[in-house]
Amino acid sequence: MTRLLVRRARIVDPSQELDEIGDLLLEDGIVKAIGALAVAEDVDVDVDVIDADGLVATPGFIDMHVHLREPGFEYKETIATGCRAAVAGGFTAVAAMANTDPPNDSAAVTEFILRKAAQADAARVYPIGTITKGMKGEQLSEMGEMVEAGVVAVSDDGLPVRDPNVMRRAMEYATVFDVPVIEHCETPELHPKGVMNEGYWSTALGLFGIPRASEIISVDRNVVLAELTGARFHVAHLSTSGALRRVREAKARGLAVTCEVTPHHLVLTDESLKSYNTDAKMKPPLVTEEDRNALLEGLADKTVDAIATDHAPHHADEKREDFDHAPFGIVGLETAVSLCLDRLVKRGVISLSRMVELLSSGPARVLGVAGGTLKVGSPADVTLLDLTRQVRVDPESFRSRGKNTPFAGWELEGGPVTTIVGGRVAWTLE
Repeated sequence: MTRLLVRRARIVDPSQELDEIGDLLLEDGIVKAIGALAVAEDVDVDVDVIDADGLVATPGFIDMHVHLREPGFEYKETIATGCRAAVAGGFTAVAAMANTDPPNDSAAVTEFILRKAAQADAARVYPIGTITKGMKGEQLSEMGEMVEAGVVAVSDDGLPVRDPNVMRRAMEYATVFDVPVIEHCETPELHPKGVMNEGYWSTALGLFGIPRASEIISVDRNVVLAELTGARFHVAHLSTSGALRRVREAKARGLAVTCEVTPHHLVLTDESLKSYNTDAKMKPPLVTEEDRNALLEGLADKTVDAIATDHAPHHADEKREDFDHAPFGIVGLETAVSLCLDRLVKRGVISLSRMVELLSSGPARVLGVAGGTLKVGSPADVTLLDLTRQVRVDPESFRSRGKNTPFAGWELEGGPVTTIVGGRVAWTLE
């Protein structure tokens, strides 16, 4: 029997509308008891104790959009390094996107990912399978086989499914297996050479632009198909005010449509590219202040279901290419929580409870996985936060192999100090 007692924490659990000082008793991988200080006064000495006085205890954070790169791109990241980065960032679980080499379009790849995650013994890993074989957008993957092997959703993330008939069939099959369809929403035909948001800064920098309509058109189409099929449709890394408005309208009509946003789209705009910084090159691209403000409103009014990092590590040499040829993507596992605490909670954009919801119960609900709560009997996954911790973003200290972040040198207040997975301390701040 393994027992861990977290004492005198401020417990914030939106799933129970809980915000109070109390104890957490974790036993054999589940939450055994939670509540006021007296709950654990008579616990015997055969228990490890964490004195969490002054700290916040939350349900373990879940990042529902991560690129672990393995198999195939281990020089960028491995499942082990990605999982170590996750727990160091306060995440007890991550959902691994399928655009590996080979892609996760079969039970064999799914099982490989789960086996590697077990060996890493850090964060939980929830594999996401492809929508189509080889991510070619033509034939559907063996969805039932992958679900049986352990995938929790399907997505060709990195590429949109261009053929509406293929997407319709995918949504129909997804309803049979009760998994969400997660779509990278863009319309590539509008911007074959696009590398950043189309607007003032793309013109000033002389770079090919990606119009915001690219995302909006794709969201529109897929919302219509979700209504036709009754599927659970999730918009990955939503970035524009127009797309957010479509999601809000779909929710109002009772459709099973959800969305996530990233920390970088919440705190940066396309002006960040004025020095041709490839560490700020991502897809969807950073957009305008108007879009950023709309996303912040979406957090507050609960249109947005989750905050996800879209953690996308690349080798340093790749990011040193000229802007047109450098790959899209930034890392986010080790910066997300501090960015949210400093730029969203501290500044009054959202409450601490709402932030916790967006990082725990929200992703758990969308993916249909256990966790996101500290209710008795739930998985003993806990994130401990210090709201006063001073954090300086230093890429060289990252556990991730990827160092490609636009936040290098930023000074932030608040961050994780301990990550508990299955009742075991998986990481603690030294």
